[in-house]
Amino acid sequence: MTKICDTALYPYARSADQNAATPLRHSVIIIGAGPVGLATAIDLAQQGVPVVVLDDNDRVSSGSRAICFAKRPLEILDRLGCGQPMVDKGVIWSKGKVFFGDRRIYDFNLLPEDGHKRPAFINLQQYYFELHLLERVRALQAEGKQIELRGKNRVTAIDPQPDHVTLEVDTPEGPYNVEADWLIACDGAGSPSRTMLGLDFVGRVFEDNFLIADVVMQADFPTERWFWFDPHFNKGQSALLHKQPDGVWRIDLQLGWGIDKAEEKKPKNVIPRLKAMLGEDTQFELEWVSIYTFQCRRMERFRHGRVLFAGDSAHQVSPFGARGANSGVQDADNLAWKLALVIDGKAPESLMDSYDMERLHGADENILNSTRSTDFITPKSEISRIFRDAVLDLSENYAFARPMVNSGRLSVPCTYDDSPLNSPDALNGPERTRPGSPCPDAPLGDGFLLSRLGGAFVLLTINTDAPEVLDIDGLPLTRVAISTGDDPTEHIKTRYLGESETAVYLIRPDQHVAARYPGYDAEQITAAMRRATGMEGQI
Repeated sequence: MTKICDTALYPYARSADQNAATPLRHSVIIIGAGPVGLATAIDLAQQGVPVVVLDDNDRVSSGSRAICFAKRPLEILDRLGCGQPMVDKGVIWSKGKVFFGDRRIYDFNLLPEDGHKRPAFINLQQYYFELHLLERVRALQAEGKQIELRGKNRVTAIDPQPDHVTLEVDTPEGPYNVEADWLIACDGAGSPSRTMLGLDFVGRVFEDNFLIADVVMQADFPTERWFWFDPHFNKGQSALLHKQPDGVWRIDLQLGWGIDKAEEKKPKNVIPRLKAMLGEDTQFELEWVSIYTFQCRRMERFRHGRVLFAGDSAHQVSPFGARGANSGVQDADNLAWKLALVIDGKAPESLMDSYDMERLHGADENILNSTRSTDFITPKSEISRIFRDAVLDLSENYAFARPMVNSGRLSVPCTYDDSPLNSPDALNGPERTRPGSPCPDAPLGDGFLLSRLGGAFVLLTINTDAPEVLDIDGLPLTRVAISTGDDPTEHIKTRYLGESETAVYLIRPDQHVAARYPGYDAEQITAAMRRATGMEGQI
């Protein structure tokens, strides 16, 4: 049977650039047609920015790779027009179990509150994730959006200039040169772009290895995340089990340091490990096998003039916690609206420095959580193991110990508390919606809040009046008005009002709060808007 990853979905075709006597100039070129590159291209195209995506491949990823996609990226995908197909195909989950040895020590729920359109997580193989993004690209192309995918176009040289970037690209028909006003590198943890520019990628490599095995089998395990410390089938190590679509199950087994990776990946060694876990009589087929080493690294800066880095090319974390692809989608969410404003001449080029500042903060938060998870899962000294095991024992009967158990702090969006785009908080409102925070969803009488906010600057007014449409320095600001009658479940009150009776929120295109006030004041909103677009303040 032909697999998705065996089909060329954007095959090589000769482009106009290859026939040009001198290099043609494009507004934005993206290197890499993985999840982050495609999400960035879709976001820019939806805002009217022409995009060319170059990739040395011509098909979706081989193997399931990233599988856990969190609530916030799903909300971003809704804005990009492809969230629902992902949820429809994915396996929805929010609960999990933690085991120590063969004892179940406690359960958890990642989304205990209601009033959200999207679940805490879905599990979806990366090749399906990319396929749905590619389908969205095709839909945008059919609408006339300028978004071009070039398969079998491998970038071999990058020459940054003050106002553009020149690329040399190799193809099956030979090389050609092309120029871009802006270049976005989304070419993965091994990033050839980063190497070509001689840029750093520093951090920590942990002395441990994990086997990933995706197996096809019929099993009646519940749709939950199961994590074992020191199970009988992998003594002294850890294990993880996740359900995926199509009867595929993800199994991670800790192997330790100093192994022969090539040998451990052979079916003759993988299958006995899986039978020890699943039972000798369990029937399964191997779909994909890989071995990874924990690494937590990032670039010193994500912006280098007209070259921007996003996703794993900019930062890398260990897989436990599902912070890789999820944080990469949030990179795209942060980057695209800013670059669109700069290209349209509605914001200064310095606005792109805020991408660097905010997403460095996000990367550092992810690396911190990922490092702590790794240190807990793989203690590096006997005293560390004794402490960890004591915490696991206590957590079986005492709730206070459970927050100390770290089997991978799962991905949540960060708050840009120190962002130069924030205005001072002027509302005695809930902590979770302070400036810099991502907007939490909430049910309304006719749907959900985030669907109403969309992907542009919005003035959210709650129980108070304001102009329906504003124009600030040529940038439209649309009002979304909510009253108490729209909030039958009082989630808006809980998440946005707190003790206040009224509120006005300035929401960025990436649905982060830029400012909030108890009421509408034209001068305050104008100043906050100028700050949020980099027109005022210091970046």
